[in-house]
Amino acid sequence: MSNTQFLDQTLFADVAQKAGQSPRGRQHHNFHAMEDPCHRMAVGLQPETYIPPHRHQALDKAETLIVLKGKLGLLIFDEAGTVIDKRILEPGGNCLGVDLPPGIFHGLVVLERDSVMFECKAGPYRPVADGDMAPWAPREGEPEVAAYQAWMLAQFD
Repeated sequence: MSNTQFLDQTLFADVAQKAGQSPRGRQHHNFHAMEDPCHRMAVGLQPETYIPPHRHQALDKAETLIVLKGKLGLLIFDEAGTVIDKRILEPGGNCLGVDLPPGIFHGLVVLERDSVMFECKAGPYRPVADGDMAPWAPREGEPEVAAYQAWMLAQFD
């Protein structure tokens, strides 16, 4: 039997602080072992992080995201990169999360410093495959990221 772990303000502060120190502006806290069939994690996110539009095409890779602290902007795209839905996700707001079926292009922007979300999807971990990255959006580290991320953020002005 594993140790009980709580999703409390201490955990939120810890992952947010580690996200702030991370070059990528985000930090995962796994509640699962990598071989577990269900992956559950708290993710600390800072505004500078870039989560490029992507999808998970594998039929077992539905994904649930719930904001525990802060505020995120979720963009849902069609195959051509047109925004077909967008939501502000925040605790106490109109929408605090999303359950995404496989194959849906989505991206996130951090609208409030020290945001934390809960993510759940089937294991084992597989990196996002090349075919799952949106062909119309820059990849992490490319020079066009700043402009594209600014455009993503502007969708929530």
